[in-house]
Amino acid sequence: MKTAVLLGAGGLGCPAALALAEEGLDPRLLIVDPDRVEHSNLARQILYSDQDLGAFKAEVAARRTGGEARVMRFDAGTAGELLRGADVLLDGTDDAATRFLANDEALRRGIPLVHGAALGWTGQLLTVLPGATACLRCLFEGPPQHAPTCAEAGVLAPLCGLVGAAMARAAAAVLRGAPDAGTLLTWDARRGTERALPLRRDPACAACAKAASYSHKELNRCPSP
Repeated sequence: MKTAVLLGAGGLGCPAALALAEEGLDPRLLIVDPDRVEHSNLARQILYSDQDLGAFKAEVAARRTGGEARVMRFDAGTAGELLRGADVLLDGTDDAATRFLANDEALRRGIPLVHGAALGWTGQLLTVLPGATACLRCLFEGPPQHAPTCAEAGVLAPLCGLVGAAMARAAAAVLRGAPDAGTLLTWDARRGTERALPLRRDPACAACAKAASYSHKELNRCPSP
């Protein structure tokens, strides 16, 4: 059985978990989140209701999608345990430092990464195949100094659903052995536009230099290094 690890059971993680459960692949889904459901979450985190207030998000999300809960934080100390045996890592976290840590740990272990983000009116998606396509550090050397979170800057709730569902489709493509990677997808909900930007690896990227190559033979739309 294939294993998918989902970081974050919030605005992106909820629709991603739900959509992945409906893909028909029946993967083992580990949902990782240390937080509890709060009233402010209910407007955009679609797996929760008033009855779930105070409960751990990972446990509620796992119960509603057939996954396995991991009530813990993803960090350098827990990465090895959480990623052991993983076939794909979905990152739906809302913290820049955690996003780059997920990028680095996935590359180091040769695990495909599906990165999703949404803030304000904009969303983005990138599938990273270690050793084959550009990673987050090829775009940005490191996390920004003062990056606002969704709680601080706000986010359009339907945009979370769109990006989360796209993350599930991208992860399903990886699990099927035909990943659609190497392209940064961006959405501007204010203008109603979607853009696809092909990326190439940065030869000076420190994370890619340490990557364990993704070995699957079928690489769809992956630009050469």
